[in-house]
Amino acid sequence: MKPKKLLGPAEIRDLAALLDIQPTKKLGQNFVIDANTVRKIVATAGVVGSETVVEVGPGLGSLTLGLLETGASVVAVEIDERLATQLPLTVELMQPGAKLTVITADALRIPALPDVPSVLVANLPYNVSVPVLLHFLEHFDSLKRGLVMVQAEVGERVAAAPGSKVYGSPSAKAAWYGTWRTAGKVSRQVFWPVPNVDSILVGFDRHEQPGTEAERLATFAIIDAAFQQRRKMLRQALAELLGGSATASARIEAAGLPPTARGEELSVLDFLAIARTA
Repeated sequence: MKPKKLLGPAEIRDLAALLDIQPTKKLGQNFVIDANTVRKIVATAGVVGSETVVEVGPGLGSLTLGLLETGASVVAVEIDERLATQLPLTVELMQPGAKLTVITADALRIPALPDVPSVLVANLPYNVSVPVLLHFLEHFDSLKRGLVMVQAEVGERVAAAPGSKVYGSPSAKAAWYGTWRTAGKVSRQVFWPVPNVDSILVGFDRHEQPGTEAERLATFAIIDAAFQQRRKMLRQALAELLGGSATASARIEAAGLPPTARGEELSVLDFLAIARTA
């Protein structure tokens, strides 16, 4: 009999029981149990067999198997040793010969990958989704595009444009690396256990970075300062960082921007322009 290629609700629960994992909403442990949702994510990401995909937080392997089903190579980064040990066994049982590499590591601290992935696809842990995204974009410039599932509120913020009510520090920093878009909500009912929050798919396409690494660091520092006090005008919000409100005003004006503007009005290129006035 031909083995099943993807996991369903029964297999997910059996694996959790095998590993003595009791998923809790508090820890954000929500496993995807619907094969159709998995295939939708993989199709939306446009994964093809010739690619190498990096997946962060594969868990019990629902999405991993969907990615491998395309014929692609998958590098899975998993912090939980129990899950990392089980994943190759699950894959070999359901898709013998699939091209999987598992790395047991903290995704926020991983310095290198054994392969050169061009795509990032993941159901990211909600509490570290933005830091993980920014870390991977900073350290792995081979990544050309990606699709991640995150908490809806977070995903909408990451993909927001200047002037939006939800535009903030994650939006501006993400825009340094590429263009972002939301790609559809995901029903709570496809998870076990059912989460208390809505989920959304967020996609990105990488573009060339607009400045040097030193300029990125300076720009990100300005972004952080601007949004720590987002209700204040830039000349006030940036005063401490730039050496006083007079200096801040002068540098903002030198960048061609009004000192009375607020951070939510500025694009990442505007923040870069301020950094370049140093």
